[in-house]
Amino acid sequence: MTPLLRPATVADAALLARIGAETFTETFGHLYDPADLAAFLTNHTPNTWTTELADPRYHVVLAMAGDDAAGYAKLGPPSLPFTPQGKPIELRQFYVRRGWQGSGLAARMMEHMLELARATGADELYLSVFVDNHRARRFYERYGFERVGTYDFMVGNHRDVDDVMRVAL
Repeated sequence: MTPLLRPATVADAALLARIGAETFTETFGHLYDPADLAAFLTNHTPNTWTTELADPRYHVVLAMAGDDAAGYAKLGPPSLPFTPQGKPIELRQFYVRRGWQGSGLAARMMEHMLELARATGADELYLSVFVDNHRARRFYERYGFERVGTYDFMVGNHRDVDDVMRVAL
């Protein structure tokens, strides 16, 4: 089954909260003290997602495989410490669930998110990626993203260094 890419709605808030916590924990949970991870995951609530989904500055896309999500991505207003060169938007989250990695879904999702970013009128897209997430960095580089700086990403009381990456749209 090929997952269907569709815009998320407020009705998807609980699903996004669940898969947001699951995908972050699957990908990075082993790096953190359980208390730091739990503190970070308090941001993945249906209420948080409801607020963002109701805000027209956010664009969330779900990759649906039947009744469950295979992945999701979120564009939103810039939050990273950078000096924009034009009209920016940020790829704030981009996750493909483990069972769908390597299936080509990430490429479909990225093409979709690049088009969606252009459709907002943005002319540059920023993201942050954990410095040791080499697979993700290579993926983003294939789409022309270049490192433009670093960012301290907090997970509870744990500080990670993320690379800030940019691509012209």
